[in-house]
Amino acid sequence: MTQDYIVKALAYDGQIRAYSALTTETVQEAQTRHYTWPTASAALGRTMTATLMMGAMLKGDQKLTVTVDGQGPIGKITADADAKGNVRGYVSQPQTHFPLNDVGKLDVRRAVGVDGALSVVKDVGMKDYFTGSSPIVSGELGDDFTYYFAKSEQVPSSVGLGVLVNPDNSIKAAGGFIIQVMPGADDKVISQLEDAITNMTPISKLIEQGLTPEEILEEVLGKDNLQILETMPAQFECNCGHDKFLNAIRSLGEAEIESMIKEDHGAEAQCHFCRNKYHYSEEELRDLLPN
Repeated sequence: MTQDYIVKALAYDGQIRAYSALTTETVQEAQTRHYTWPTASAALGRTMTATLMMGAMLKGDQKLTVTVDGQGPIGKITADADAKGNVRGYVSQPQTHFPLNDVGKLDVRRAVGVDGALSVVKDVGMKDYFTGSSPIVSGELGDDFTYYFAKSEQVPSSVGLGVLVNPDNSIKAAGGFIIQVMPGADDKVISQLEDAITNMTPISKLIEQGLTPEEILEEVLGKDNLQILETMPAQFECNCGHDKFLNAIRSLGEAEIESMIKEDHGAEAQCHFCRNKYHYSEEELRDLLPN
């Protein structure tokens, strides 16, 4: 398998900014850890792919968290990413699956629902967090991220996301793009771009054909118009750890910790994102209590 990666690019002399990502291995890692069924894999994979590319828009140690809650059977989808190509995610009901929809595709809309919101919290290293949200408009997620950028960040964008699942539940291919119009872009460029997006081959088809992220952007923007700025590896990466959960236990307070020692003779914590489990002995818990 090719290592997953993200491409950052400009097009039409800097009037358009573009990102594209190959995320097959990353989504496979999430599928394996959470044992997601196909429709859930597609919903989680699309969300993680978009979040990964949004992470690539950040700088330094900035991070963001995306929550999709369309009130559907899948429950909440949560993903977070940093500026370095790391992403992780989980879904409330990983064993969610439905028959294919009318066009023979995984029924992501039915799983996600259309009665809630997509929200984004960015930790840009200041005291304040940037928080934005927009209503879920389609439940297919690509359109929902497109709408989010327009409504919440006032950036006209087009977001394409695709996840293909094999009959054995493994991930066949996953990826996507985000194309954004920069302030002051020419009307002519904008209408060329709109035409190109309207007439392009669906993203899932391009991914299925094995196009690289660069080739996907060439397909939409035209090879001559594209300037690749950088590529960086992408992966499922969780930053949880023994000490992080120990700090969380410390914050529960003395009474709670004492009851863990007396009743449970220790504690166990499990990370939502990667499902790793951490065990804490009575002795470790006693060390948290004031002497």
